[in-house]
Amino acid sequence: MTDNHAGDPRDPVDPRPDSESLRSRVGWLPVLLGIAGLAIIAMIAYAFHAGAAGVASPTSFPISNQMATILEVNPLMTLGTPAPGFSLTDQNGHRETLASLTGKSVVLTFGDDKCTDLCTLLAEDVLTANTDLGADGRKNVAFVSINANAFFPSVATTKAWTDSHGLGHTANWSFLTGNPSTLAALAKKYGVEVDLDHKTRTIDHGAEMFFISPTGDEEQIGDFGTESANTAEFSHSMAKLASEMLPSDDRHTVAGPAGAAKKALDTSVGDTPAPIELPTLGTRTALTTSAYRGKYLALNFWSPTCSICVHELPAMQQASHSLDGKAVVLGIDVSDPGGAGSAFAARLGANYPMLSDGQGSAAAEYEIPGLPYTVILDPKGTVVIRHPGEMTAEQLEYILNTLISEAPNGS
Repeated sequence: MTDNHAGDPRDPVDPRPDSESLRSRVGWLPVLLGIAGLAIIAMIAYAFHAGAAGVASPTSFPISNQMATILEVNPLMTLGTPAPGFSLTDQNGHRETLASLTGKSVVLTFGDDKCTDLCTLLAEDVLTANTDLGADGRKNVAFVSINANAFFPSVATTKAWTDSHGLGHTANWSFLTGNPSTLAALAKKYGVEVDLDHKTRTIDHGAEMFFISPTGDEEQIGDFGTESANTAEFSHSMAKLASEMLPSDDRHTVAGPAGAAKKALDTSVGDTPAPIELPTLGTRTALTTSAYRGKYLALNFWSPTCSICVHELPAMQQASHSLDGKAVVLGIDVSDPGGAGSAFAARLGANYPMLSDGQGSAAAEYEIPGLPYTVILDPKGTVVIRHPGEMTAEQLEYILNTLISEAPNGS
């Protein structure tokens, strides 16, 4: 996970031979080699982890293959190793330790309190997971993120990020921080890679998710990757696994989708994905991207909790006006079931066509790893450009005008 997220944030290759790197790799094995080989993988992971840490145990709770794929965990085993302890300060200035969370299932990540794109999806997933857990279920589940950004270790910054991403009133959310050396040491203990760019004061960091049992043991290590763009599926799986780690008497029914996850479209450059149909933002009238066949179409994925989008939506508006029908800019508001995007867009003066992707299904189909993100389709609906991160009006206008001028018959 990076502050810029210029592509898939996951990096399964960790050359370090110590037990921490082995712990990080366990969550990757099912994804890299496929569910069909999980029995072999479990034995290999068991041998590695038992040799490194001396402890490993067979799974004591059910994890479906679908859940394993979405969360990128191993459904055939749990780690059963004590999670590294911590004593840090949350976004409200309160001290929190791992021991203070005993009795709760903990979903732990390492976050960047200056991150403005992929972490936005994590915030949406936490909110949706809490909805699925319900009032009783979330009492025994804690979502915890440890600040990985040593350049901005203040409580004020973690609080600002929390509030701007809609988590300010979420009782079971903690964004923990401390002095830079403590933060760096914790990342190392958990086997999370953090790379600091001192010139730009930005970071790259691992996207692991640690599922810690009520007794303080790491049960599973997953990953927050492109699957997380499908808020409904990812959040439900995250909530379900957290609930399954609890003693049976403390578990509650987890709401949310029960069907199979929707298969991602072929949306790489050169692919021609099937049209997507979503309600328009505000009016809720159904609209399909096929309505714009015959013109270049810029799909701009954004969210009202994405701070970069505050700057990008006006740029999209400017580009839409300047292109004047030669090409179309189509905004897609991601993972915003409450509809806050309508007021957000109106406040910024963005009145070009917008769609509402309330559950993140379209973002998942297009494998959007972070927000904002722009995908450009040619007049036949073929993907010609995928652009992660912010795009200026000048950039978008230049790209589209160039594509139009170079196309046969100027179209």
